[in-house]
Amino acid sequence: MSIEQLSVLICDDSIFARKNLINFISSLGVANIFEAADGEESVIKYKENKPDLVFMDIIMPKKSGIDAVTEILTFDSTAKVVMVSSVGTQNHLKDAIKAGAYDFLQKPIEQSHVLRILQKIVRED
Repeated sequence: MSIEQLSVLICDDSIFARKNLINFISSLGVANIFEAADGEESVIKYKENKPDLVFMDIIMPKKSGIDAVTEILTFDSTAKVVMVSSVGTQNHLKDAIKAGAYDFLQKPIEQSHVLRILQKIVRED
């Protein structure tokens, strides 16, 4: 599998954050990108599309990113969810790891970190 063949779900209540990540990932050739604006929608989109990778904001309306990743992993134990947060990182990091997060990124997200994660997913497949 190559980076271009990946499918990615981006979950963030900030349209600006989603668009930035979508623009960068699509610039790498990834065409299969889905987006969700809250935790509830992210679970629905995951179940519909079964993406290879999820970028999940922690603080979101309707359902937190931690609750959403827990629900996604209950549905699909092989899901790879990267938690993204800018607030209270240490506590959220512990919660994310406990919930089964694949990785963790701090906002503002650096493109090099996103690329590293995408390359890691490709290598593992």
